Amino acid sequence: MEILTQKQPQQFQAVAEEKALSPWREAWRSFRKNKLALAGSIIVLVFILIGIFAPLIAPNGINEQAMAKRLQAPSSEHWFGTDDFGRDILSRVVYGARISLWVGFFSVVASMAVGCLLGIVAGYYGKWIDSVISRIFDIMLAFPSILLAIAIVAVLGPSLQNALIAIAVINVPNFGRLIRARVLSVKEEEYIVAARAIGMKDSRILFRHVLPNSIAPIIVQGTLAIATAIIEAAALGFLGLGAEAPNPEWGKMLSDAKQFMIEAPWTMVFPGLAIMLTVLGFNLMGDGLRDAFDPRMKN
Repeated sequence: MEILTQKQPQQFQAVAEEKALSPWREAWRSFRKNKLALAGSIIVLVFILIGIFAPLIAPNGINEQAMAKRLQAPSSEHWFGTDDFGRDILSRVVYGARISLWVGFFSVVASMAVGCLLGIVAGYYGKWIDSVISRIFDIMLAFPSILLAIAIVAVLGPSLQNALIAIAVINVPNFGRLIRARVLSVKEEEYIVAARAIGMKDSRILFRHVLPNSIAPIIVQGTLAIATAIIEAAALGFLGLGAEAPNPEWGKMLSDAKQFMIEAPWTMVFPGLAIMLTVLGFNLMGDGLRDAFDPRMKN
C-alpha cells in the first residue's frame, strides 16, 4: 500500500505535466516523431549550410573558365563535371543554393506580410472591405500563377529582383485567403468579444489576440510556399526572365545546358537534382508541420 501511495503522486504529476504542455511544445513533440518531416528538415538544413558556407565548399570560382576543359564528364578533379565554358558545375550548384534560398525565403516573407495584413483586415472588418479585397484575390487567382509571374516580369523587366517581386505578388492571395478564413472563426471567440466589450482598440485586438491565434497555419503555408517559390524562380530563370548570366541560378543553369542534354547530360542532371532535393525537403517539412499543428491528426 505504501508503494502504491508513493507512486500515485508521481503518476498524477506526470499526467499534469502532460496536460500542461503548451500547443507549441506539443506540436514540436509531434513533429519530432515524424521521421519524414525530420528527414526534410535535415535536407533543408544541409542546403542552408551549403549556401552559408559556399566559399568554403566550392572548389573553384563560379566564373573561372577553362575552355580546354569544357563539357568534361564528372571526375576526381571536377566532381559534377564542367559546363560549356569549362566552369566547375559543383561550384556553381553550391553558390546557386544561395540564390534559390534567398529568392524563396524573401519572396515568401514579403507575400506573407502583405497577404496576412489584407486577410486580417478583410476578415475582421468584413462588409465592403472584405468584398473588395476578396474580389482582388479572386482576380489574381483566376490567372495561372506562372503566367501571372511572367506578365509581371515582362512589365518590370527580366532580373532576379523583379522575379522575386513577381513571385511575392502571386503568392499574396494564398496567404490572404488563409488568414481571412482563420480570422472569421477567431473573431467570434468569447475572448475577442470580451476584448471589444472593454473598449480595446482594434489594432491591439488584431495583433495581440487574433494574429497569434492564427499563426500556425501561416507557418505551414509559408514552409510549403518556399518550395513553390524555388520552383517558380527556377522556371523564370529557365525562360530567361529571372537571374541573368553569369549568375549560377539553378533554373538559368538548366536553360544554358538544355542544348547539351544529349552530349553532356550531367550539365542538367546536377542543377535539376539540387532543385528536386530542396523542394522535397521543404515539402516534407511542411507536411510534418501541418500534421503537428492539425488537431485532427493527433491521437
